[in-house]
Amino acid sequence: MHKTDTMILTHLQRDAALSVGDLAEIVGISKSACWRRIQKLQREGVIKKEVTLLNASSLDLSLTVFISIKTNQHNEKWAKQFKSVVSEIPGILEVYRMGGEQDYLIKAVVKDMPDYDKLYQKLIKANLFDVTSNFVMEEIKFTTELPL
Repeated sequence: MHKTDTMILTHLQRDAALSVGDLAEIVGISKSACWRRIQKLQREGVIKKEVTLLNASSLDLSLTVFISIKTNQHNEKWAKQFKSVVSEIPGILEVYRMGGEQDYLIKAVVKDMPDYDKLYQKLIKANLFDVTSNFVMEEIKFTTELPL
């Protein structure tokens, strides 16, 4: 990847609301060249999408939970059902199929413990074998910036 593209991506990760003109000035290229590079990065799938990050606590969603799941059903039918269930549950932000001791790791954000219990009741419809939940007490680092 070209150094200019890396600079563009670095600055867009920090603030996607930068205008093309401001970004071009920071990177040291013309506005039209910057726009073409951004378009190319989007076409190539390097830039997946632009989003606005919200403050969960300000929206009364102050409980973050990581849910570890083990399953005793390693088949396509179960996996399809599991994906369907987790895709439909509001509050589940991320789901990963893991290698190692756990089969799946889920990150969810909810209002409080009763709200988590509602999420849990929906989650267990996926016919789970073992569920362990860990609740975040303090967020020490949070970033969406990839190291470029």
